[in-house]
Amino acid sequence: MPNDTALFLGQFLRNPAAIGALAPSSRHLAAAVCAPVPEKGEPIVVELGPGTGPFTAEIQQRLGGRGHHLAVELNERMAGLLAERFPKVDVANEDATRLGELLAERGLRMADVVVSGLPWAAFPSQLQHELLGAVTGAMSPGAAFTTFSYIHAIPLSSARRFRALLAERFEEVVLGRTVWRNTPPAFVFHARRPR
Repeated sequence: MPNDTALFLGQFLRNPAAIGALAPSSRHLAAAVCAPVPEKGEPIVVELGPGTGPFTAEIQQRLGGRGHHLAVELNERMAGLLAERFPKVDVANEDATRLGELLAERGLRMADVVVSGLPWAAFPSQLQHELLGAVTGAMSPGAAFTTFSYIHAIPLSSARRFRALLAERFEEVVLGRTVWRNTPPAFVFHARRPR
């Protein structure tokens, strides 16, 4: 949507390290990132950094009214837009490092799936550790975590550091194929069984 692109660009220019993208993710990337959302049961799905909602829409479609979808968005403007667009989603205008507390405040057990749209390669080492610690601490033993990285970020030291951190924090990390139909192209990390 043109308005979403304008909003994303404006918020990126204000705080590039927090937004990390010039435009919303494509539906192709959303489908790849949200693949672990279960087709049955009542899963607790956590979404980090939903922005304007491309992953949110995919998660909602996959859930079909089941389970609990908690979307944690730090940017107040984007959180407000998300809450308007997706009234069935529990939108928290909060810091993702508080994930465990946010689940507890809602009386929810640990997450079954965590889908992340956060710009991991834009974060300093300490924040990467804090955020991933909050994620793994809030996941059930068999839970899945998915996130993505832009292909141009591969050589960045912060991106390499994040890949090493994933391998340290999860028993299994699988690199998905490149999603070329996204601007810019991206690939997906699928991680399971937090340590």
